[in-house]
Amino acid sequence: MAITVAINLALINPSTLFHPKSPNPSKLRAFTLRCSSATSTAVPEIPWKTSDARLVLEDGSIWRAKSFGASGTQVGEVVFNTSLTGYQEILTDPSYAGQFVLMTNPHIGNTGVNFDDQESRQCFLAGLVVRSLSISTSNWRCAETLGDYLAERNIMGIYDIDTRVITRRLRQDGSLIGVLSTERTKTDEELLEMSRSWDIVGVDLISGVSCKAPHDWVDKTNTEWEFNSSKRGGEAFRVIAYDFGIKHNILKRLASYGCKITVVPSTWPASETLKMKPDGVLFSNGPGDPSAVPYAVETVKEIIGKVPAFGICMGHQLLGLALGGKTFKMKFGHHGGNHPVRNLCSGHVEISAQNHNYAVDSSSLPEGVEVTHVNLNDGSCAGLAYPAQNIMSIQYHPEASPGPHDSDYAFREFIQLMKKVKVNSRVMAALSFI
Repeated sequence: MAITVAINLALINPSTLFHPKSPNPSKLRAFTLRCSSATSTAVPEIPWKTSDARLVLEDGSIWRAKSFGASGTQVGEVVFNTSLTGYQEILTDPSYAGQFVLMTNPHIGNTGVNFDDQESRQCFLAGLVVRSLSISTSNWRCAETLGDYLAERNIMGIYDIDTRVITRRLRQDGSLIGVLSTERTKTDEELLEMSRSWDIVGVDLISGVSCKAPHDWVDKTNTEWEFNSSKRGGEAFRVIAYDFGIKHNILKRLASYGCKITVVPSTWPASETLKMKPDGVLFSNGPGDPSAVPYAVETVKEIIGKVPAFGICMGHQLLGLALGGKTFKMKFGHHGGNHPVRNLCSGHVEISAQNHNYAVDSSSLPEGVEVTHVNLNDGSCAGLAYPAQNIMSIQYHPEASPGPHDSDYAFREFIQLMKKVKVNSRVMAALSFI
């Protein structure tokens, strides 16, 4: 049916519309303008994507968004990450298992995805939340778009959502459980019930991200990306790395410092590790609640004091528990590549990459255990040392992927610790023959 619209425009007192010196004002005429347009009953095709996803938080708030990546319904804990770059390293960090990562940097996806920067064999996070998804990619290393990458790995993503408001809510109320869904058949009430009936506290997330069998690691940091030019020659050290969700660049940094590395599963018996006679043991980063994995705490207890140990993130927390301390869940955790940490031994301040929701309660630690690093944002414990048992640990990522390289020295200190113990054991062996 055609609709004809008539617009009558009558110019009253036309002299007010023209300059006084207009030559022929008397020739102005009133006129009628007729416009017609035809409409049909067919629904026109919309050339842009409309909101087709919901993020429902346990506090009852419902956020409409647009989807990319996989479709479906997924539940997880919502945390925010303040990194400006490195979304691919974040996607493949096993420590994000069970979590939706909300990026505070508004523009995500512009560099696409490449297969050199992956931190593990797959994506372990529950979903990705961004403000603006780039419609194009511009990077010489790009192999595919972020959306295609997530879809192939069955990871959900949403965009066109107010990440600033949600971040403020998380900072005020703490991390919240949420449900992402593209399924129209599910009501808001059903999704809200899902968010309120699921919990991440007390869940063993490590067993789902750890390797299944021991294997050797030999890859070093690519010479093109090597940022520490100091010479590292000398004796090589044998290191057993417990995989609680270990990142590839941690292993690459250790290999670059000359270590011969064997990676073992999270359930690998301590007795088997000691039979391998390592020079040192690394307890890696990993997801979730350290108190939910008592088997890992027992393994750490059986190893410390017998061989030098280095803990990173989850490994740091497990060392704290094994030494008799306590851990607690933080309000919204530390997630980003820009957290300031003070090294109490040197007095230096490092800008660090962090990703954890739990921390060691420094007041619960026994005598002899030293707090070596402190997070300057909230004063939480960011590093430990127990010289009597040759233990060191930090609550952040010295491999810095993504993030600055301020903390790379931690790997060098681990090497020095193993060297000191090895030299001392040789001296004691020599003295025993005298």
